Amino acid sequence: MFVKEGIIASPGIAIAKAFVYEKIAVEVNKNKTDDTQAEIEKFHVALKLSHQQLESIRLKAIAELGEDEGAIFEAHAMVLDDPEFVEGVEAEINENQLSADFAVNVVTDRFYAIFDQMDDPYFSARAADIKDVGTRVQNNILGIVQADLSSLNEDVIIIADDLTPSDTAQMDKKRVMGFATNIGSRTSHTAIMARSLEIPAVLGLCDITDTVKTGDLMVVDGLTGKVCINPTNEQLASYENEKQKYQDYLKELEELKDLDAITLDGRKIELVGNIGEPNDVAGVLKNGGVGVGLYRTEFLYMNSDVMPSEEKQFAAYRSVLEAFPNGPVVIRTLDIGGDKKLPYLPMDNELNPFLGLRAIRLCLKEVGLFKTQLRAILRASIYGHAHIMFPMISSITEVRQAKAILFDCMKELDAEQVAYDKAVKVGVMIEIPSAAIAADIICKEVDFFSIGTNDLCQYTLAVDRMNQEVSYLYDPFNPAILRLIKQVTATSDKKENFFTGMCGEMAGDPAAAVLLLGLGLYEFSMSALAIPQIKKIIRSVRYEDAKVIAETALNLETGEEIMDFIQDAMKKLNINI
Repeated sequence: MFVKEGIIASPGIAIAKAFVYEKIAVEVNKNKTDDTQAEIEKFHVALKLSHQQLESIRLKAIAELGEDEGAIFEAHAMVLDDPEFVEGVEAEINENQLSADFAVNVVTDRFYAIFDQMDDPYFSARAADIKDVGTRVQNNILGIVQADLSSLNEDVIIIADDLTPSDTAQMDKKRVMGFATNIGSRTSHTAIMARSLEIPAVLGLCDITDTVKTGDLMVVDGLTGKVCINPTNEQLASYENEKQKYQDYLKELEELKDLDAITLDGRKIELVGNIGEPNDVAGVLKNGGVGVGLYRTEFLYMNSDVMPSEEKQFAAYRSVLEAFPNGPVVIRTLDIGGDKKLPYLPMDNELNPFLGLRAIRLCLKEVGLFKTQLRAILRASIYGHAHIMFPMISSITEVRQAKAILFDCMKELDAEQVAYDKAVKVGVMIEIPSAAIAADIICKEVDFFSIGTNDLCQYTLAVDRMNQEVSYLYDPFNPAILRLIKQVTATSDKKENFFTGMCGEMAGDPAAAVLLLGLGLYEFSMSALAIPQIKKIIRSVRYEDAKVIAETALNLETGEEIMDFIQDAMKKLNINI
């Protein structure tokens, strides 16, 4: 028996034999070529074959997993058609006499680095998609055929260095009980797919492929983040018992799907989802979300070779609004800059891009771009309850400037006799300390706040959470963060018909739910899969008790003390997480 601990990527307990999935390594030819035309032809033959393979995988993914997963491979096909990719490879072949496979490797690495360095985990995880596409093209150039996961003959736990979208789309879903990988994070494709398939996964195990042999009996415990190799009979019986208890718990959550998130003493909370594109709506609906608390519109721009038109944006926003006829859809205006750049929008390199021209600052500079998006949102607003949210606001001046441009758009639509919701709600993200401190001033100009804890922590604590040397300082439970949250909610409580929500990672953390409820949050926006558990917690507690817990937590001195106190308080309330 051997136990290793990694990152919890998808909850649950899986017990099955291990299947170690090893790929043939791609060794690129780094020799200079004398026949660049032949290499160009190899590249284009591989592109065509890759397109055919991706279409086949896309159709299989749609049939077995739904439209959301099929959309991954539409995005892959877009990479194959991207002029930056195709022309980049051709340039490396023609100008540097690289072999086709080496040229693809160079350009793929270039794209990968751009996405991998992005601070937003939602976008940095897309780096794996870029790598997957590049590897597929390289395999097709070199004639490499990788191992097949589509015809497994028994129930298995897949052990791998990592799993690409193509790997997971082609595997026999009925036979795969869980994943355990050397690398990966909660936002990696492997994690997202595991949660979509509702199978346990533990990632970041470093050397699990060297530790486990195909045929070993394994337990993947996605509740504690541990994997157990060749457990004893006693351990096996214990895991079987825990597995059954978790299945019973899931049934409880399923029964809550259509119920309101309301506390025992009657305070109603809105539980909504974070989405990046219209395809994400299905997951929010499936898990009982009543709307969208954060629509990251960047994907509309980042998945396009040119600036998305007003019509394209209008169609995307309308489809999401129509999916939630009774719930809010909070559409965040373009949050580009810093870690996210557009190839068709020239931007200067900055010494401190996270403190530079990004989000609302960029939109106020690129007024034409901003107006196109605002017009599209306004036109779509008649199809539901659209809320417009401005990101990275630092002062009331920026709010007034953004609203002035919004009013210009309204005047234009009035002159064109185009309908829109004239009472559309306007809000801001509170993610910069100055905005939290000046919340009482900023609230005069808006209808709601949404606290973005990811950046609020980063800016307040002066810590780059992607830097492993200092990431331990990134703590949403730090007293300074909680006091800023309380300051913001206290401000909104004083204004009629005003609410404060949260759309950062903290909103979907079960350990934080009672605390945030007690701090006065009205809306929690999170990944779709987190909604059922947060709903159960909210329905299990009195709001008055949550307020007492929050008040005590605000007087503690460290994040560790606060976490320990919250865990004890939840145990006393019989709330399990």
